Amino acid sequence: MIWGDLIQKMILFYLTGSGILANVLIFVRHVRTLVVGPERKPMDLILIHLTFSNTIIICHTGIIIVAAVFSFREFRGDFGCKTVVYLSRMARGLSICTTCLLSMVQAVTINPRTTLWTKLKPQTTRQVLPHLLLFWVFNSLISSNLLHYITAGSSVNMSRVGMYAGYCYMVPPRLTVRLLFLSLMTIRDAIFQTLMGWSSGSMALHLYKHHKRVLYLHSSRFANKSSPEIRAAQSTLILMACFLCFYWADFIFSFYMGSTLTYDSSTLNIKILLELGYASTSPFILISRGIHAAKPLCAH
Repeated sequence: MIWGDLIQKMILFYLTGSGILANVLIFVRHVRTLVVGPERKPMDLILIHLTFSNTIIICHTGIIIVAAVFSFREFRGDFGCKTVVYLSRMARGLSICTTCLLSMVQAVTINPRTTLWTKLKPQTTRQVLPHLLLFWVFNSLISSNLLHYITAGSSVNMSRVGMYAGYCYMVPPRLTVRLLFLSLMTIRDAIFQTLMGWSSGSMALHLYKHHKRVLYLHSSRFANKSSPEIRAAQSTLILMACFLCFYWADFIFSFYMGSTLTYDSSTLNIKILLELGYASTSPFILISRGIHAAKPLCAH
């Protein structure tokens, strides 16, 4: 069991380190493009915000692992627990909202004929800032209950609380409070995942039709070449599929843990792995596929 737990923590260490490095590389690249580039595109600001949110999620996991392995006391107090868990929960919501915004901006960009959505398309980085600010305010309020109910294990009666993350525990809130915040998180996730699914499906359908027209009009020697628009659609759809895969896996596993009250070390390590999965994987998709704003597709 000791060797198994050690191997699990080494895997988490590797994913944490590589995820932070990849997110930082994406962050620096798009900050540089935004500051010194010839054009300041809204997509750059969205990707900067996405990688920043993912980095917070990964750092939360890294702090938990380091504190658990090396027994760092400075991370085990109430203030440390509240801060780390609150920022992680808020960053998770920001990642959901920003991923949805990324998908919608891509979909609206390549489909300029949809005049209703074109009016909502951000043309400059300044038009993106209100959306990001609204995400921060909204997710800060949804996660605010954690500031009251999360506590360090050493300061409470262990029989009255449930383990939350490694060394932090959650005091059971009142039923009305629990239902309120669970409802808010459910509504948020449902709305943004619906928009994410609609925009991804719309984009894939539009690009498929465009690709068919191109193949029909061009000679057959172009048939096996993937256009930049198709590649942009594939990249965004891979990112959406990656997000949904990790999100629902984490949801199902969390439901299992809550139903069976299983909080052993291996179970918690699997949950941590699912929580940082998207945050660690998405930057590698961005690097390998090179997601940028797709150009509008015109009829040929």
